[in-house]
Amino acid sequence: MSAAISHANKGAEASAAPLRTTVHFSITDKVGALDDCLAAIKAMHISLTRIESRPSKTAEWDYDFFVDFNAVDADQVRKVAKSLEPLAKQVHVVSTGGMSGASSDLPESTPWFPRKMIDLDSFAEKVLEMGEELSSDHPGAKDPIYRARRNEITQIARTYKTGQPIPHVEYTKQEVETWAAVFEKLTGMFPNFACREHQHVFPLLVQNCGYGPSQVPQLEVISKFLKDCTGFTLRPVMGLLTSRDFLNGLAFRVFHSTQYIRHHSSPLYTPEPDLCHELLGHVPLFANPDFADFSQEIGLASLGASDEDIERLATIYWFTVEFGICRQGDQIRAYGAGLLSSFGELEYSLSDKPEHRPFEPAKVAQQKYPITEYQPVYFVAESFKDAQMRVREFANSLNRPFSVRYNAYTESIELLDSKEKVIRYAQSIKTDMLTLVDALEKLA
Repeated sequence: MSAAISHANKGAEASAAPLRTTVHFSITDKVGALDDCLAAIKAMHISLTRIESRPSKTAEWDYDFFVDFNAVDADQVRKVAKSLEPLAKQVHVVSTGGMSGASSDLPESTPWFPRKMIDLDSFAEKVLEMGEELSSDHPGAKDPIYRARRNEITQIARTYKTGQPIPHVEYTKQEVETWAAVFEKLTGMFPNFACREHQHVFPLLVQNCGYGPSQVPQLEVISKFLKDCTGFTLRPVMGLLTSRDFLNGLAFRVFHSTQYIRHHSSPLYTPEPDLCHELLGHVPLFANPDFADFSQEIGLASLGASDEDIERLATIYWFTVEFGICRQGDQIRAYGAGLLSSFGELEYSLSDKPEHRPFEPAKVAQQKYPITEYQPVYFVAESFKDAQMRVREFANSLNRPFSVRYNAYTESIELLDSKEKVIRYAQSIKTDMLTLVDALEKLA
């Protein structure tokens, strides 16, 4: 998980249309290395809005940094990148654009967050790990054909923009065979281990979205199906996003999905999320209204949250959407995608080997977890609706000086930070209540 530092945006040069810019660079772990880079930016009279750091993906450098700032124009962006070149390596601008989601109405210490659906376009290249860059222990690391294929598919996510149809991927015979091996293995286990909601939706995906062992379903078809069911949509992504960016997307009912498939040499294993994980684990439950509401609740809580609270919310996400278990009757069943896409951990998670605890967000948020082995602890939710209410209560305890709501009509985030906005929101609720009363009277 990335570390992030928030800074007040003071002293930035005024501009009628500032560019929200992200620059990436790498440095070695030596005294003053980061200070030198930040001083170079400060010398240009620019204040940073956020810094994200993470271990470098290369052996030559120790840390990667993403710095966000508001630039006057494109020329200033180029000058910032130029000033960093003597001090750092791999300097490049990963995103820059107009402030359509400008947050001048936010407290100064609030981290930037997307306010309109189009703002999600800025996440395209801001990934923790690129889809074509593989670690040395990845099954496909030494396969140049596989790496080239992944690079080809990730270009779709690199160039994709909000509102466009998701491009069709013509999967190879080998990729279809890998998908088929995973599909047949997991679908044989779902009746005994998957929650009833997952099992209810899965036949609908077979009927409407082309699920089956003979072909790999297309994201565009699935996205339209989910939109009709719950308003959720899919968006292609190059690789792993930061926790903040990924959770922010859920606030808009957008799930960032990979399109590439794991290496054919290990069809039942993957060290990372791939299309099999997304389509067999995540997608079915995004067609369930209660689960969709629960996922969006986590996303809304992440908007403008502090770095510490993002870490807490990401942990809750880990133990629910990825590795969640729920009680159904006198049994416990899996609903987390990390379980539903892993034949080994799926069976293990419901056995008496791990510890099962009740789902209490405040306690879940503090739980440490391994990422390369089975979980020693799982949290059991009574229902998706109950989990949603508990997450909402937890979100209200976070240190955020404003409330937000998602306006589905405009696909934008609204801050409820004034009397006028709250009254307008109350009026919309009043209209819904009148409709509800009318429906109840007619049923009676």
